[in-house]
Order: sequence, then structure tokens, then C-alpha cells
Amino acid sequence: MLRFSEIVKSSVGKKILMALTGLAMVIFLIEHLSGNLLLYSKNPDPYNKYADFLLSFGDILIVAEMGLIAILLSHVFSGISVATGKQKARPQSYSKSVSAGGPSRKSFASTTMIFTGLLTFAFIVVHLKTFKYGPHYTSTIDGTHVRDLHRLVMEVFQSPGYVAWYVITLLLLGFHLRHGFWSAFQSLGINHPRYTPIIYTTGIILAVVMAAGFIGIPLWIYFTGA
Repeated sequence: MLRFSEIVKSSVGKKILMALTGLAMVIFLIEHLSGNLLLYSKNPDPYNKYADFLLSFGDILIVAEMGLIAILLSHVFSGISVATGKQKARPQSYSKSVSAGGPSRKSFASTTMIFTGLLTFAFIVVHLKTFKYGPHYTSTIDGTHVRDLHRLVMEVFQSPGYVAWYVITLLLLGFHLRHGFWSAFQSLGINHPRYTPIIYTTGIILAVVMAAGFIGIPLWIYFTGA
């Protein structure tokens, strides 16, 4: 019987690990976007209350964050390993990359997964440095001092350079999700003539909603002054 470490080291095992961690991060993205929608409120209190609510979990939040980091790193390293394995198996690239229908679902999104993935990883590092470890403003809500994260977000998204970086990266994340969502189910062996087209379409809708949802926030703040 194969041990867990041997399964993970195999090509199939790496794809399964990449699929599971990718779907886990999709769930996190949905939750993260739902919280960020509070930024559309003219009153900063709802967003700051939401951020303070998360911080109130204390050690549980730290454990959850460590888990997210482990999921992210597992996804990145398994993705790099799968990509390099494909490169070794086919050292000479195709002379021309075109979109293909049918089972392959080959497209711009599928052929740039490693690049959009690495750029997204870089974005996450910058994002954490900017917001989680950025200036610690404080605000008072119902007599309680909380971190004024709303003020920091408003200030950061007044920078045209940061807004441009954010928009471009989230567009590419949309491409990553477009192929990654469908591909994850394929790696898990969920492939059926009836369900696969539904999963593929769901991936496209998810990619558009996530990208548009995140991109809309900095654009709204920048162009309206919030």
C-alpha cells in the first residue's frame, strides 16, 4: 500500500493536491470578497467592525492563517512541480498556441497558469505587507478602540500605481481561476459529459465575478474619492 508521502510525490498526487488546495483558496476568496464589499458603505464602521470581529478570534485566527499559508504554499509548490514535470516531458514548446475546444479546453488561461499563479503569489505577499502589516490607525466604535483598516484601504487606493497593479493582477487571477476551477475537478476525476460543461461554465462565471468584484472596489475608491 502506498504511503501518503509517496502519493503526494507522484504526478497524479501533485495534481490532486493542487486541485484540493486551489478549491480551498476559492472558498477563501469568496469569503474575503464578501467582507470587502462592506467598503462600499460610506460609513467606515461596518468594515472596521468586520475586521475587528476577525481579530477577536485571537489564537484561532492565527491557526487559521497558518493553515491558509500552508495551503497556499502547497498549491504553489505542487503547481511549480507539475509545470516543470510537463516541461521536462516536452522540452520543445508548441510553435503556436491557439485556443482549442473539446476535452482539452486549451486556451490562453490554460497555457499561462504557471505565470498567472506566480504573479498572484507575488500579489499576495505585497497585499499582506500593505494591509495586514501596514500603518495601524485606530478608530472608536461604541466606546471601543479598534483598528481603522478602512482608512488605510482608502489611502492606499488613492495611489494610481497601486490601483493599476491591483487591477492588472486581479485580471490575471481571473484567467487563473477560469481554467483552474475546471481543471481541479478534472484532476479529482470528476469528468462526465453531463456535469463537465456545467463545471466549466461555472468556472468562467466564478472567474468573472471574483475578478470584477475585487477590481470594482479600488476603481470605485480611486475615481469617486470614497
